[in-house]
Amino acid sequence: MNMTVTDEIIAVTLIWLFVFVYAIAAAIDFGAGFWSFFYRNRKKNNMSRIANRYLSPSWELTNTFIVLVVVGLVSFFPGVTRVLGAVLLVPFSIGVLLLAVRSAFLVYSHSVDRYKKTLILISGLTGIFIPALLILVLPITYGDMIDTSGGVERLLWGELLASSSTYAYIAFAVTSTLFLSSLLLSDYAHVSEDHEAYRVYRRDALILGPITLLSSVAVVVTMQFDAPWMYENLFANQSWILASVVAFALGYWAVYVKKPRLATLAVVTQYLLAATGYGRAHLPYLVYPGVTIESGFTAESTFHALFISYLVGFAILTPGFLYFWKLFMTDRQYLKKR
Repeated sequence: MNMTVTDEIIAVTLIWLFVFVYAIAAAIDFGAGFWSFFYRNRKKNNMSRIANRYLSPSWELTNTFIVLVVVGLVSFFPGVTRVLGAVLLVPFSIGVLLLAVRSAFLVYSHSVDRYKKTLILISGLTGIFIPALLILVLPITYGDMIDTSGGVERLLWGELLASSSTYAYIAFAVTSTLFLSSLLLSDYAHVSEDHEAYRVYRRDALILGPITLLSSVAVVVTMQFDAPWMYENLFANQSWILASVVAFALGYWAVYVKKPRLATLAVVTQYLLAATGYGRAHLPYLVYPGVTIESGFTAESTFHALFISYLVGFAILTPGFLYFWKLFMTDRQYLKKR
């Protein structure tokens, strides 16, 4: 499927890139919170400590990308923002509230020791609930769960809760969160030379890999009945999906042969390939069938000005992000907590 490169395609690609980066970073961040909670009572190992050490500097950086997603969507596609803003008001408000509570405890727990146990509980629970809420935007954009009457869009909660796609997406969000975070934390523990934590997180990744793959298959299967237009488009872009399966196989093999860095990079590549195929299959619709990338797009002059601003912003911020990541994953004193 060939696509002409237009202003709309450039804009939606940029937004999709923001969404992808946030999805991966947030999944690892939320998953680390869950693992910290899950292993909190294991006194003879360091899994919880490794997860908390990862969370300490990373959560603030992760939250910057959700700001980019929202600002980019409002700037480039005000038409879709109006529809999704009305439809997703309740689920996203709950998600933002949970994110605010989580962030508050992440800030204050480092200053007041008595909040640390509460932080672990809040971080663990929100690490599951927030991804499950945020993923709902994908089945909602199928269109059948939105009622438009009198020029006002409303979410049909009955349709949402009765849809098999809803639960397939939630399962995919939760398993992906745990799988990606266990991969990254195994790599993080390996670099930290914490062999016991590496062993446990590697074991978790080996268990969760096939479960995550099955949940992604469930998304495609339910899509066949809930969004046949999307299902047909997905198979028109099957080369991206097949390439993602190959990348997943490489990543899972790397976990098995104990190459954690290769495993993490391969699985993130797998998600990138799958997300590209999914995004292409969704076009030209942003919300089916009423909002397309053309109908929801901003004025041409506004797009050009915003795009230049984003390029300048990325030129300034990207070196800082790369430097942060380099220090975060290679600073031996921090990794070993000296």
